[in-house]
Amino acid sequence: MTNPIRSSERSSKMMLGWLWRNYLRRHWPWLIVAVAMMTLEGATFGALSYMMKPMFDTIFIGGRTEVMWIVGAILFGVFATRAVTSVIQKTILKRIAEQSSADIRTDLLRHLMHLDTAFHQYHSPGTLIERVQGDVQELGRVWTGLILGLGRDLIAVVTLFSVALFIDWVWTLIALMGIPLIILPSLLIQSFVRRKARKAREVAAQMSTRLDEVFHGINPIKLNSLEDYQASRYDALTKSRVRTETEAAFGQALIPSFVDLMAGVGFVAVLVYGGGQIIDGDKTVGDFMAFFTAMAIAFDPLRRLGNLSGLWQQAAAAIDRLLDLFDTQPTLISPTTSAPLPDKAPSVHFKDLHLHYDDLPVLNGTSFTAEAGKTTALVGASGAGKSTLFNVLSRLVDPQSGTVQVNETNIADFALSDLRSLISTVSQDAALFDETLRDNILLGQLNADEDKLQQTLKDAHVADFLEKLPNGLDSSAGPRGSNLSGGQRQRVAIARALLRDTPVLLLDEATSALDTKSEAIVQGALDRLAQGRTTLVIAHRLSTIQNAHKIVVMDKGAVVDQGTHDELLARGGLYADLYRLQFRDGKQVIDAAPKASTATKMAKPAGEKISWLSRLFRRTPRA
Repeated sequence: MTNPIRSSERSSKMMLGWLWRNYLRRHWPWLIVAVAMMTLEGATFGALSYMMKPMFDTIFIGGRTEVMWIVGAILFGVFATRAVTSVIQKTILKRIAEQSSADIRTDLLRHLMHLDTAFHQYHSPGTLIERVQGDVQELGRVWTGLILGLGRDLIAVVTLFSVALFIDWVWTLIALMGIPLIILPSLLIQSFVRRKARKAREVAAQMSTRLDEVFHGINPIKLNSLEDYQASRYDALTKSRVRTETEAAFGQALIPSFVDLMAGVGFVAVLVYGGGQIIDGDKTVGDFMAFFTAMAIAFDPLRRLGNLSGLWQQAAAAIDRLLDLFDTQPTLISPTTSAPLPDKAPSVHFKDLHLHYDDLPVLNGTSFTAEAGKTTALVGASGAGKSTLFNVLSRLVDPQSGTVQVNETNIADFALSDLRSLISTVSQDAALFDETLRDNILLGQLNADEDKLQQTLKDAHVADFLEKLPNGLDSSAGPRGSNLSGGQRQRVAIARALLRDTPVLLLDEATSALDTKSEAIVQGALDRLAQGRTTLVIAHRLSTIQNAHKIVVMDKGAVVDQGTHDELLARGGLYADLYRLQFRDGKQVIDAAPKASTATKMAKPAGEKISWLSRLFRRTPRA
């Protein structure tokens, strides 16, 4: 993965440009309408302040009652315009904000799902959930305020200051004489707020991670009485977030407070300077009231504009973190043109594979061939590299050197989606989604033939337990399949693989965790699943793989022997040692298995025809 650009290298212009190009530009017609409404609303502030002059000079002091209705109608029109434009622009901006946030979330999720498996090993689900949900929510929360400030409030300040300048430009300069004094403190505070806002987002991600760990590990927590311990860890994070958010809010509140101080100094100076002019008759009461109203109203949007710097720092912290993810690119990519896929079960050739994670070697020159349409079993101690070979074959990880070929084609020449369409996997831990059984089996194949689906349910023995579920195939599987038993989850996983109908099958201890009754049912489903497919099996119990076409023995990432069960025992070596460890007297008792279908029978000595897959996964008592 490439290193993401760090936040310190990103300017505000760059981040705003990213937002505009990718998410706001598509809404430009509605943004124009919203800006027009904001402009009208902002202009009403200036009109309201200017109407103070005729109201005081002409009506209250001049006594011209006939003008009162005209001034009143104008004032009513000003307030009506504000009401209508406010509703329109706020509704439009809310719609744009929500749609843009939804687009960012979808794009970010799609991007994260395409990143390498290694990325997800180093970033917990809770952290990534917070990045997709929390960071985008924070951005959506503040950016509406930013646009309102840059639109309505900026127009309001411009029109109000225009009125003030029209009344008396000297008074205006006196009122604003404190502005230079707040520039430097504001710049320092912005940097402080941005640091605290980013820290708050990081703490929020840690909180999400802690919750994810707690809820996923609720049973170990209960069994080990860790409730108070986990609650205290989460409490420490909440206190850290409260402290960080409070510090950020303090910094954000300082800037508008400086504006208030500036306003106070300016008003006192104008009162002292302008009061004498009114007393002397150089200025009218209407002049002062129009100026005073303009400046009084102006300082409220001016405070909000001052607050924009703090809001922007919060938004910038969220954008920084989002861009960190968007700038991270996968290293496992598809070629420009994909090689053609095999039309039947292929052979798979592993050639001199070397792979290491940091300084930890995993594969050391691994080489062997899984023959087309046959079963190859992988045995060896934990950490020998067996599961890594599955990951290499499906390109969840690439080796540092060596190749894997499907027939004569390097798997790197296939598009990732094409390569993975060749492979189905059934593992000990059947991963089910918290959706219906139908969704879990179809896995997006919305156009699957209903007759084929029903036949798949029968072949995988899923139909056997559907009538016991409240809604049959449309019953929820529950979080990680918790509404189903282990055997039922395995059968659903097998149904997936049957429906996918791929030429390569990977089995990773698919029945080792099942009871005898469930295992017997799953055996029949696996028999059907393996027919006519190139099958690779990971097995720890040697009793399950004696009838595989080939057994590949691995140790420390290398192939140390290969052959049939009888050949390996005759040669001695690691396989024979492992066999003796599992059986005290070196003998194995295998129960007679149910007679297999013709398609799954293997050639055996005279009088011995047993389903190889039933033997492959049958639990056998020790001799």
